Amino acid sequence: MHYRIFHITKFVYSSPVTESVMEVRMEPRTDASQRCLNFDLQLKPGAKTIARYDHNGNRIHQFDIPGEHTSLEIKSESVVEVFTPPEMAESVGPGVWDELDALKFHPDYWEFCMPSDFAKPTQLLKELSAEFGVGKDVDPLTYLKRLNAFLFETFDYDTGATNVDSPIDVAIENRRGVCQDFSNIMIAILREEGIPARYVSGYLFHREDDRTHVAQDATHAWVEACVPGCGWLGFDPTNSIPAGERHLRVAVGRDYAEVPPTRGVFKGVVESTLSVAVRVSLAEDGDLGLLPPAFVKRSLVNVAEVKHVYKYDDQAQQQQ
Repeated sequence: MHYRIFHITKFVYSSPVTESVMEVRMEPRTDASQRCLNFDLQLKPGAKTIARYDHNGNRIHQFDIPGEHTSLEIKSESVVEVFTPPEMAESVGPGVWDELDALKFHPDYWEFCMPSDFAKPTQLLKELSAEFGVGKDVDPLTYLKRLNAFLFETFDYDTGATNVDSPIDVAIENRRGVCQDFSNIMIAILREEGIPARYVSGYLFHREDDRTHVAQDATHAWVEACVPGCGWLGFDPTNSIPAGERHLRVAVGRDYAEVPPTRGVFKGVVESTLSVAVRVSLAEDGDLGLLPPAFVKRSLVNVAEVKHVYKYDDQAQQQQ
């Protein structure tokens, strides 16, 4: 399938700021599951961008706007081909648990077995795992499928329940959150069981008959877990489905902290507002010239809380 993605992020400031230095993760990945056929990044005010890859293969664009400006608009447009994934097996052998134990020391997997900023063990997480009640009495793939369904059934999808920097305990205690919370919680549980797990940031294509728990004006997030003999497998606990042909991957990391769409700093004492617009459509639909839907505005800070140097990742949009 071919998809076209529009993603616009706009920051508006109450008075001029200077020295906006930012890195952007909006270019879809090219790998075994998909390929990015075209990517265009436009900035207002204009600036020269420098592109690089991080150690996880994510494409990052960096830029600097030194002069005064009262707004910053970042617009990306992509065309992505997503390949049909192979059908997931029903189960794997119980001996795969022993193979997973060896991955903890493998240089390609060890960091995805360790706790990270948003995916680390807590007392509430241990209680949630006990409530789940499934352990190594089932094979690893069955464990993954059941955990994916358990989180969907246990937590309510609520865009107002957490913030972009909320620890997982907030969502666990209230039993509600967004895809960022669902994914970080699942990753933390999997790592405690010895299954390498990573966070995937991207987009979800909505069909007219879908009942997915994802806002159409936001990015999406899900989980990939490594199962020996199967490779990295995607699971979407927000919707209780495997990640498939409608999931468009942008970046992977240990958790959300490594893959925010925008991260940077600026100089100024201002009140700032963030607006976001996302549109994912089939490239064959004939609507390639349509603009994204109306911006969703979010107030980010109160005047009393503004610093002279303000971090953009503090005001990055929460993945929903």
